Amino acid sequence: MSASSLFVKRQFFPSGKEACHSCNSFVDPLLEDKNRRMKGLVYKYRGRVLVELTLNCASYCRFCTRRRRVSDVKKGLLTNEDLDNIISFVLSKKEINEVIFSGGDPLTVPKLLVSALSKFSKLPQIKIIRVHTRVPVSQPSFVKKEILDAFSLVGKTKAFYLSIHFEHPDELTPQTIGAVKKIRATGAVLLSQSVFLKGINDSYSVLENLFSSLVELGIRPYYIYHCDLVKGIEHFIVPIKKEIEIMTKIRKTLSGLAFPFHVIDSPNGVGKIPVPLNFWKFSTRSFVDFGSKEIKMY
Repeated sequence: MSASSLFVKRQFFPSGKEACHSCNSFVDPLLEDKNRRMKGLVYKYRGRVLVELTLNCASYCRFCTRRRRVSDVKKGLLTNEDLDNIISFVLSKKEINEVIFSGGDPLTVPKLLVSALSKFSKLPQIKIIRVHTRVPVSQPSFVKKEILDAFSLVGKTKAFYLSIHFEHPDELTPQTIGAVKKIRATGAVLLSQSVFLKGINDSYSVLENLFSSLVELGIRPYYIYHCDLVKGIEHFIVPIKKEIEIMTKIRKTLSGLAFPFHVIDSPNGVGKIPVPLNFWKFSTRSFVDFGSKEIKMY
């Protein structure tokens, strides 16, 4: 195995380090279980809902925030009746105008995804539809005609965004690039999300290459996260000062179009908080979340 492919392997192969965790870590740092209103529905932010269509993935990232739940396929799979219950809830909250399909990975349940897209795209109240996936990276052969046709139809009536999870430029294989081009041809607006991972992508050269390559493919780098404080994945966490140094250097060399938001998803708080760059003087010891709660860095 080449040295570069090890950066991809480390994301998916178990490590003995997963048995170690500090007293600062959480099982559910983003409080999704607290904000789960019914099976498959998380309502945490005003105006939008997260729909977990399935807890199945094409591959299982060892740094997953939802590691407490993903892979429990039978428990997580939604039915059309579940979708109808979610729609009833959405219709009862007139301020909701955006729906995000996630999981697990919604592209691993194509029939359910197509049904969900059809149902929600018919709601006048819903203006924005998002799908979050890693399938183009982990199993690009799953990007089939029925899914592409559904994406094309949704995009005719709604603002439609597809966010793909990338961590390393080695993931941009010919198969992945082919899947991306097919999705882009549907008219979907393509975004990317990444996570800083120790020993995988915590360097200027890796991320500069990744973000440059993505924007050349028509994918707008959207977020890069500080790794969530989840029990069992703390060995992936990069020191925040190192992240800031890398992102500051990248800001000097990449265009704004290729530069993502660097954020911390507040552990045991609310909000994706932008991290300042070293062009400013600030404290890295704490920050304030959307609810004005002070979050101490660990």
